[in-house]
Amino acid sequence: MPVQTGYEIVIVGGGTAGISVAARLKKKIPHGKIAIIDPAHKHYYQPLWTLVGGGIYPKEASVKDQLSLIPSGVKYIQEVVTEIDPDRQLVLTNEDSQISYDYLIVCPGLSINWDGVKGLKEAIGKDGVVTIYFYDFVDKTWEAIRNFKGGNAVFTFPNTPIKCGGAPQKIMYLAEEHFRRAGIRSKCSVKFYTAKPDLFDVAKYRQTLESIVRERGIYVYFERHLIEIKAGTKEAVFEHLITKETETVPYDLLHVTPPMGPVAFLKNSAIVDQAGWVDVDPHTLQHKKYETIFALGDAANLPTSKTGAAIRKQVPVVVHNLLALKQGRELTAKYNGYTSCPIVTGRGKLIMAEFDYAKQPQETFPFDQSKERYSMFLVKKHVLPRLYWYGMLKGRA
Repeated sequence: MPVQTGYEIVIVGGGTAGISVAARLKKKIPHGKIAIIDPAHKHYYQPLWTLVGGGIYPKEASVKDQLSLIPSGVKYIQEVVTEIDPDRQLVLTNEDSQISYDYLIVCPGLSINWDGVKGLKEAIGKDGVVTIYFYDFVDKTWEAIRNFKGGNAVFTFPNTPIKCGGAPQKIMYLAEEHFRRAGIRSKCSVKFYTAKPDLFDVAKYRQTLESIVRERGIYVYFERHLIEIKAGTKEAVFEHLITKETETVPYDLLHVTPPMGPVAFLKNSAIVDQAGWVDVDPHTLQHKKYETIFALGDAANLPTSKTGAAIRKQVPVVVHNLLALKQGRELTAKYNGYTSCPIVTGRGKLIMAEFDYAKQPQETFPFDQSKERYSMFLVKKHVLPRLYWYGMLKGRA
């Protein structure tokens, strides 16, 4: 028989968005019956993985026990969600649980599609094929960069939405810098194959990045998508998104940003759009059809970059509007699409890109953030991790 329980507010997903929103809600309604559903036992601060892959941080600094982060008084249900039934206001799990809700917040993140590139699953983590997008392999990225002796160093960006759109470039810049410091740059060909038509969506920051790749002799190939890895011959096969022609590129080091997409239980759900992302109003973050449902973070179909910085601005909007709905008031909090991408361009150098839905800069500091700065690197390395663990996840920032 199904196990049935009920909560006032159910949060699907215990990542950045789920814990942050739970912490804020608990402060606002301390006696509210709130539950988070997520199977995770570990919690990862993934923005640190670029620095781990670049040899700046140990990967252990990016992980904590999940239970230690769940806000006091919030029920943590360590089960896998298999279905959301919005008409019956139920969340179903792999343990045959049926969890009812008055209000639902959907933020399970996204999933990495290791099968999206032929041969990737078999090749990853071995013989020069690496990624910073998975905890188990992120330290292998630095190992491959550190031990590189020359040849083709290829970095990829897929034709899907991804977490932190700047990360594929960040690890490339760190690798290229290391090759110069190691005295082997003349033996290296650094190549960036991206499915996008530009290096960056916002012109102000794009111009700086274009100067960087030009000055450092990095070859950039646009509108190319990795479709196959031939590990036996160390070749990567790319498809041109416009012409559909394929190109086979030999590699000695291949950093793969894998294709990503909606989590499995959302793909055929009644609450998603045609692409499989939760269909919400881009400003109120309320579902377009089911008024008691809100979504934020990577799972929502918001036309902005999928970053932790975006979540930091989305959380107070969801909390304010959910409580307004609960009290019969107008949903007045609005999210403007703010996101941030701290683009590491080397050890001690960073461009702090901040922008909104209109791709207009929304900068925090009183100087031109499109310039590489040591101060911004220190913010990335020291300030943002503390802001995450002791600010966002505690409902304070």
